[in-house]
Amino acid sequence: MAQKKRVLILCTGNSARSQMAEGLLREFGGDKFAVESAGVAPSRVRREAVEAMREIGIDISRHRSKSIDEFHGQNFDYIITVCDNAAETCPVFPGNVAHIHRSFTDPPPETISDYQSRLKIFREVRDDLREWLNDFTRKQNA
Repeated sequence: MAQKKRVLILCTGNSARSQMAEGLLREFGGDKFAVESAGVAPSRVRREAVEAMREIGIDISRHRSKSIDEFHGQNFDYIITVCDNAAETCPVFPGNVAHIHRSFTDPPPETISDYQSRLKIFREVRDDLREWLNDFTRKQNA
């Protein structure tokens, strides 16, 4: 069996987009990818992200927000940035790593609107990530 490709997914807080992307990529490509996520300024996993993923049968409730510093010096096959801030501040990783960037909508902070309104946007971001990562995994298998 071929060795799994290592993937690190980055965003600013490692609280929503990168967490959902990690869960999705593990689901779609778990046999081909070893997936981690981190943030350039980690905070905590948002409950809206956990709920949006639970709705499609993926449990990220045990995920924790991690700093990119935890992965310093490690080798990855892919670094995927899912927000512009992470793309601009991403440190250099050793080896032959492919950098892939696609900016996704930044879900609203908890101080904005009610929970259901925020959750609706998290679902939209989740669905955008799901479509894009499905395409990514198909291309890697081609």
